[in-house]
Amino acid sequence: MVQHNAAPAAFANVVLLNTAGKVEQGALTQENGSFRLAVKSGRYTVRISYVGLAPWERTLQLEKDTSLGIVTLKEQEGRLREVVITGGRKLVEQQPDRLIFNVENSIAAVGGNALNALGAAPGVLVQHNVISMLGKGASRVMINGRMIELTGEDLAAYLSSISAADIKNIEIITNPPARYDAAGAGGLININLKKGAANAWKNTTVLSYDQNAYAFYSLRNSFLYQRNKLRLAASIGGKTGYLKTREELKTYYVKGLWQLGIDGKEKQENLNGSVAVDYDFTDNISAGVQYAGQHNNPDRSDVATIAIHDEAGSVASYLINRGQNDIGNTSHTLNAHLIAKLDTQGRRFSFDLDRFVYRSGIDNQFAASSYSSEMAFLLTGQMARNVSEQHIYNTSATVDFDYPMKAFRLNYGAKLSFITSKSGGDYYNTISGRPVWEQERSNRFDYREYNQAAYASGSKTFNAHISLQLGLRLEHTTTEGHSPPKPGWYVNSYLKLFPSLSFSYKMNDDHGWVLNYGRRITRPGFRDLNPYRSYLNSKSYSEGNPFLQPALNDNLEVAYTYKGKFRTNAFLHITSNGFGVIFKADRATNTQTVIRENYYKEYAFGIGENYTGNITPWWESSNDLYLLSSRTWFHGIDAVPLNGEQLYFNTVNAFSLSRATKLQVDFLYSSPFKKGLYEIGYRMRFNIGIKHSMLNNRLQLAAFVNDVFNTAYLKDYNSVVNSIRQEYSQNNSSRYFRLSLTYQFGNSNLDIRKRSGGNDEERKRAD
Repeated sequence: MVQHNAAPAAFANVVLLNTAGKVEQGALTQENGSFRLAVKSGRYTVRISYVGLAPWERTLQLEKDTSLGIVTLKEQEGRLREVVITGGRKLVEQQPDRLIFNVENSIAAVGGNALNALGAAPGVLVQHNVISMLGKGASRVMINGRMIELTGEDLAAYLSSISAADIKNIEIITNPPARYDAAGAGGLININLKKGAANAWKNTTVLSYDQNAYAFYSLRNSFLYQRNKLRLAASIGGKTGYLKTREELKTYYVKGLWQLGIDGKEKQENLNGSVAVDYDFTDNISAGVQYAGQHNNPDRSDVATIAIHDEAGSVASYLINRGQNDIGNTSHTLNAHLIAKLDTQGRRFSFDLDRFVYRSGIDNQFAASSYSSEMAFLLTGQMARNVSEQHIYNTSATVDFDYPMKAFRLNYGAKLSFITSKSGGDYYNTISGRPVWEQERSNRFDYREYNQAAYASGSKTFNAHISLQLGLRLEHTTTEGHSPPKPGWYVNSYLKLFPSLSFSYKMNDDHGWVLNYGRRITRPGFRDLNPYRSYLNSKSYSEGNPFLQPALNDNLEVAYTYKGKFRTNAFLHITSNGFGVIFKADRATNTQTVIRENYYKEYAFGIGENYTGNITPWWESSNDLYLLSSRTWFHGIDAVPLNGEQLYFNTVNAFSLSRATKLQVDFLYSSPFKKGLYEIGYRMRFNIGIKHSMLNNRLQLAAFVNDVFNTAYLKDYNSVVNSIRQEYSQNNSSRYFRLSLTYQFGNSNLDIRKRSGGNDEERKRAD
């Protein structure tokens, strides 16, 4: 295993030279620092190098499988008087089981947050508070390899508190191996935060201004420090201002159309911070703690206008709801970890203990008034106050072993996770001028989830062309839900196996094939399970379903790569016992409801082409073209499945106008399509941004316009349930302008003093 500063050195160059000095084999180290080369017996020189570090060499007589143990790369001695950087990491990197989106190279993410960065990542869709991969279901999100136990609005709020300036890259893992949690139909998205350079400190300050119909400001400061055995990362940030929201819903009742329009103003008020400390106690043992916390106040005021039409199509009356939402959410994330290297053969043990706390509350006050077709006031029919809260607590412990063997590499481990959620809501009728609590519209919901998992995976490189990885994960889950004053608990318990397979065949340096298969599970979110009715306005409410069952997902993917630039990908994604949101309308009361049900089985499939590379020395381009389709079957609902095809095209282009100035131009088009319960309208997005570096790259000024033509929002989201058609659209400031200023300063030449030890002479003799 190759390491630097006691941490695995990923993507280091490894070459094997014969006695004539010619390269026989070459490879890059994996994320855990390991590598494998296959050659015939003989005398060779192994050379390992990494930019900025001193190369490592050793001559060996190879007659059998040989392990180099732990190879430590050291700092390059001496200084260069001048360094001219002519290249860097690509915007998008392709690996057999994932794509890596280098956020720090994307102008679209400069000055934004993690949610903005995900929206700019190739093949990732962020819409209606759902994060998903192209052609697949919702994805789960990890931070530094640790799962975030949030979904929907709660996850979106949490990610909005993380600055894109703190993100190194985003890994888009379509078929995760067995060591990762099995949750997430759409695979896993791992957000890796930045780490400090060796024996250096750096401070980064980012100030940004976002303008849509309203404006908000963001300020972030991050500090990275690393010296000898100590590594420190700390950041603090916040934002203030407002965001415009717009929703529309048309419901075609038998007696006439109800046309709903909601215009809102949402506060952007957030304060967040984090700190991480790691220390190398010895060359083989390191440990650390991390904390991240945030408080968010997305208070919202809105006006919902319902135009009620008669059977002839004329407006008969208006119903206007005026609402004021006082919203707050707070989260705390704490991690403690230990990493121990067991021997010189690369055997490694790691232990993580995690605690996650999330609290949210909503105080929604609204009044509904009726008006004539000429907008003459008639009466106020309803006034109410809906107060709700949710507390989520998650504790987990994970242990992993990395165990290289002579025949293959073995990984195994286990995880225990405990989740509790307490939520409740009180409904008060305030039309009389004083609040009157209504028990039938109020509730409490307690939820507990216990998950025990164990996994094992093995990988083997047979020769320079063929490698195989097999994995099996076993998860036992028990869920319990209780809604007082109703008696009893909703209990569900299940034991599931999740196999995974990855087979790669590299014909030569130009041609390679990868076959991936994996089974995953999609568990309902906490809000999905809560039976409480959350009132959006007087004629619309949302409620969960405590009887929801998890969905199972089987993923099969075949990919062909050519010269590391072209990637052809075909996939089949099967969802069994699928669940989701259903928009229903009540004929008797003309009330719109948002419910959750297990109601479908789906086969989703597609084929696509990706090109990532430099078209010219100054033009880097990443392009995706996909043809997608699906076949769906319903059960338990009065609706007809919709099946159709979708064309998806996305191009991201970075132009180096000079050494200091870069231009980025993005274009996305998604054709209208039908899938499952819904018809979905087209999306088209054109983005443009420019970044200029000054003061020896310490000061950066960036300007970015997202969705120039305001055509990328969710539109024509249509469904027909119980013979009633509904058409929905949502535009939460899809078009906006961002101006950001980033200033970096630091010191990469910290004085390193070695402490003498009583056994210095003995250690020198052992080197």
